[in-house]
Amino acid sequence: MKYLHTMVRVTDLDASLDFYCNKLGLIELRRYDHAPGRFTLVFLAASCNESAQIELTYNWDPENYGEGRNFGHLAYEVEDIYATCQQLMDAGVTINRPPRDGRMAFVRSPDNISIELLQAGKAKPPLAPWVDMPNHGHW
Repeated sequence: MKYLHTMVRVTDLDASLDFYCNKLGLIELRRYDHAPGRFTLVFLAASCNESAQIELTYNWDPENYGEGRNFGHLAYEVEDIYATCQQLMDAGVTINRPPRDGRMAFVRSPDNISIELLQAGKAKPPLAPWVDMPNHGHW
């Protein structure tokens, strides 16, 4: 058995691609527009691990998906948790669970998909201003 991808439904494809590609740093691997079914599939991955993919499913007709907390979250390993979180904040992304422990943070996509960011290797030493930042919302 081989892992292929995780699918999440998105309501605004452009906003989702901006978040996942421009802010989070994933790359678009392929796209499939299916006019008869009125949907678009976009497959993304980290450039260093194209076998672990996320499939964004955009249905052309509006639907309300709710928040879907039963989904859980997507998780990505990052080289520098503090630099990644700072880059996301500078791009306007809310850090819902700051990396106070130098190890883990959570953000949310435009469709409220929870995304866990984990420090590669050992946790970094706790560092200001992260150590004092409160949580925002839920993650």
